[in-house]
Amino acid sequence: MERFTGLRERIYLIIFETDTRAGRAFDVLLICSIILSVLLVMLDSIPGIHDRWGAWLFAAELIITLLFSVEYLLRLYSARRPARYAFSFYGLVDILAILPGYASLLFPGLHFLSTVRILRVLRIFRILKLVQYMGEGNNLWLALTRSRYKIAVFLTSVMTAVVVVGSLMYIVEGAEAGFTSIPTSIYWAIVTMTTVGYGDIAPKSPLGQTVASLLMVTGYGIIAVPTGIVTSEMLRPSAPKPGESCPCCGRKREPAPPQEGELP
Repeated sequence: MERFTGLRERIYLIIFETDTRAGRAFDVLLICSIILSVLLVMLDSIPGIHDRWGAWLFAAELIITLLFSVEYLLRLYSARRPARYAFSFYGLVDILAILPGYASLLFPGLHFLSTVRILRVLRIFRILKLVQYMGEGNNLWLALTRSRYKIAVFLTSVMTAVVVVGSLMYIVEGAEAGFTSIPTSIYWAIVTMTTVGYGDIAPKSPLGQTVASLLMVTGYGIIAVPTGIVTSEMLRPSAPKPGESCPCCGRKREPAPPQEGELP
């Protein structure tokens, strides 16, 4: 029993830890395999290469999928909390990296979804000891969470505007200019407001061109709004915890006095 426990601990140190030479070597080998797998899938999407080497590329992809499957099972076996790992971010990415390979045996073509494996390269943060910088990502996520209501109001206003403008253009231009339906006109309004400008649909009448010009100018002003909302939240200091100093005034926040019936 102790022998199996020692083996499990050894596997855990190699797969999950990077403080040992074996752990770092495993992670480097894993990342190289991930990059190789993604490159094989990308090459297989090129018609000339697929016609000549498609069978070999598919076989190599299947072998890599089998190796990743063994790795995933070893992670479940050695993890101290297998369920917690399976439903964690990396656990879900790991299983999503495996499924397309097996699904392609039943539905050819789905193996192209294996490019999701590139997300597994995020483990490089652990290898390069950059985990401490992930706090900056947490700050960005906190700013997005704080500004979610403002962004929701902004997106609602934008969608209302494109529905109104799209409906107006449908009436003004009509099917002759490519505005065959209101949804098509709304699609044109979204493309125009975001200044993408595919050019597949364009107004022909002077009134339609005037409306399009106003929508383009409005789009330039609207693009900066979400950035300003999120930036203001990122610059807003967080409320200090009890005992911490405020970054603005330097005053310490005192702990809240105990309520009636509570122990001090």
